Amino acid sequence: MAAATQAPVTLLPTLQKLRGTVDPDIDAQAVAKAWFATFVGAVSAKDATAVVDLLVEDAFWRDTLALTWDYHTYEGRDRVKEFLADQLPKFSLSAFKLHEDLVGLQTPFEDLAWIQGYFTFDTTVGHASGIFRLVPTANGSWKGHTVYTNLEDLKGFPEKIGPLRNQEANHGKWAEERREEQECLEEEPGVIIVGGGQSGLEAAVRLKVLGIKALVIERNERVGDNWRKRYAALCLHDPVWYDHMPYLPFPPTWPVYTPALKLADWLEFYAQSLELDVWTSTRVVSVEPGTKGKKWTVKVVRRDGRERLFEVNHVVFALGFSSDTIRMPNVPGQDEFKGQVLHSSKHKLASDYLHKKVIVVGACTSAHDICSDCADHGVDVTMVQRSSTYVMSTKNGIPMLLGALYAENGPPTDLADRINSSFPNAIVKLIHQRVTKVLAEADKDILDGLRKVGFKVNMGEDGSGLLQLVWKKAGGYYFDVGASQKIIDGKIKLKADGHIARFTPTGLLFEDGSTLDADVVIFATGYENAREAYLQLLPADLHSTVQPVWGINEEGELNSVSREIGGRGPDACKVAGLWSLMGNLAMCRFFSKHVALQIKAYEEGIFGERY
Repeated sequence: MAAATQAPVTLLPTLQKLRGTVDPDIDAQAVAKAWFATFVGAVSAKDATAVVDLLVEDAFWRDTLALTWDYHTYEGRDRVKEFLADQLPKFSLSAFKLHEDLVGLQTPFEDLAWIQGYFTFDTTVGHASGIFRLVPTANGSWKGHTVYTNLEDLKGFPEKIGPLRNQEANHGKWAEERREEQECLEEEPGVIIVGGGQSGLEAAVRLKVLGIKALVIERNERVGDNWRKRYAALCLHDPVWYDHMPYLPFPPTWPVYTPALKLADWLEFYAQSLELDVWTSTRVVSVEPGTKGKKWTVKVVRRDGRERLFEVNHVVFALGFSSDTIRMPNVPGQDEFKGQVLHSSKHKLASDYLHKKVIVVGACTSAHDICSDCADHGVDVTMVQRSSTYVMSTKNGIPMLLGALYAENGPPTDLADRINSSFPNAIVKLIHQRVTKVLAEADKDILDGLRKVGFKVNMGEDGSGLLQLVWKKAGGYYFDVGASQKIIDGKIKLKADGHIARFTPTGLLFEDGSTLDADVVIFATGYENAREAYLQLLPADLHSTVQPVWGINEEGELNSVSREIGGRGPDACKVAGLWSLMGNLAMCRFFSKHVALQIKAYEEGIFGERY
């Protein structure tokens, strides 16, 4: 494909910019059906010029595997046309169907309006879905501003669910059969998954329903220990409707915000109920190039010291956002300090610090949670803030950010995921700049109170709030569930006006000459990038082939997530079959299917060429 050109300046498709108007009595279905009919004709004829004639000049086309076997966002008619001219001849799109019940006019702001439609279609190898958004133009016509295409399934390889589930009665054989499956006695796995958290389990079940045996290797004693062993006050800040897991959603009695210990038990139940093959108390020692006809040799060591080698074509790294390597500032004088120093990963209970003075270095989620827990237990605790933090309340922020997509009476989760993913990240950033202002006004009392006591707040990158911080650094923010008020009220003390110079025998000395006494200093300063964990398992000569993990590229797509870790690098073929899957519950739910579809396509010999 041609080299990328300079990125255009992205603007929202406002009515003022478009010089368009919206008739309040418009028949949105009629507009959508007419546009879609012409669109189908142009696509079916593989006429890229005719397709882009249906789009506004600064339109977007986002594709998830359906037409590119990759993750791409194209901005502007010229880029879209180039992509379509290259790819339409390869995929022979057909069987288009507009789901008229899902067509509707939406007005997220007074000056923004679009008609959204959902459709399905087939390619040469798969079944796919799509979403379009039409905007009004100056001459009264409606044209496409966003088109999204997403691979749903592979032709001839349906998921073994519903009517395709196992229909045979099993009298007395199930337990032994499960033992043999779990131990891989009769069948070797086709995929090794490193990590048994939500990403690893969801990758395993997605592969299982496609007929691929996957073995999950989890170093902890129990599934869920990655949540169970963290600090006791940990609770998810995403709501239950956003967090459902594939094939087994949370029951309707589930709380809106899930305590970490409850989630840990659910993950264990999930693995058992869906009969996933998981080896706990087992470590992956190395992932080396294969020597027996498979791409990779994976060496594992079980709890009793037994070693086993697996020869597989695919390894999924499902190790979470961070590596095992903690990010710990090198503060001079630590050996002089007479108290306890620990990273937040080692913190468990605030009750361990009763009658002690505690300093928590950091001002994002973990720091707030630990400080809040200390305050609740009457512990003298001070937060040391080194840089500004984006703060939003869950009370106001979650409904504004997730809207009606993930709510009590929202659409089915699968549909919500596709709508959510259909927005290009460049557009999401512009929308969030507006939402962030509205949210800041709703949170005005909290934010003003924080500023008054010296807590440094920001509005996110370019005023876009949360999302860009998540995509680019997976940190730098706090979803307020009460700690902010404790800071305002002085229940959590604050030091935000000086950098740490060194430890003293009794605490910390700051560059401004001030000191803080402490018995315990907790560094809530995060972890190194997940890429480092991958490198620890791979031979040194492959390290340079592993591309960045997380962060977004020039198209606004995530680096390496739900894709092979060689990315588009010059030596990507050297790490073919090594995959990354990570993110929160919602991301893993959506992208785990895409990892499984790609692996299945490779194994069946139908994977095309990445574009």
